[in-house]
Amino acid sequence: MNRGQPLLSVRGLNAWYGESHALHGVDLDIWPGETITLLGRNGVGKTTTLRAIMGIIRKRTGTITLDGKDIMRVPLHRIAYAGLGFVPEERGIFATLNVHENLLLPPVVARDGQSAMSLDEIYELFPNLHERRNSPGTKLSGGEQQMLAIARILRTGVKVLLLDEPTEGLAPV
Repeated sequence: MNRGQPLLSVRGLNAWYGESHALHGVDLDIWPGETITLLGRNGVGKTTTLRAIMGIIRKRTGTITLDGKDIMRVPLHRIAYAGLGFVPEERGIFATLNVHENLLLPPVVARDGQSAMSLDEIYELFPNLHERRNSPGTKLSGGEQQMLAIARILRTGVKVLLLDEPTEGLAPV
């Protein structure tokens, strides 16, 4: 990776739901090691921005590069292999599988194989998941479900992780 360029760069991103122009000219850069947060009230386009970057919304224009490579036309089923991971608001865990089985499902997409986290690393990062590894996904608290959803994507070794509403459903402390 060239240090002179952002890891993820978005320029002039527009997106539509049917005929409705929902996203207007979004620009953002994410550099290695950086954490970016999109803030705003309901309905301003935070989720739409993430879904457009991922390619879930296909009616879009602009430029999206990941590690210097154009990913705008990468098919949705190949986007993780390009290095982009997404944890949706709904979390996407498999309710009929236990924690350990959920963690075994994601394929390693990192080309070097080194950046994908092992089960031991996941359990060290999220000790609650280790304690609950035999529990079905539906029996986890909101916080544990979110840990599991994030852990599943970390297992793949993607370069950039996009989280939609990461605190949704969590109990305040």
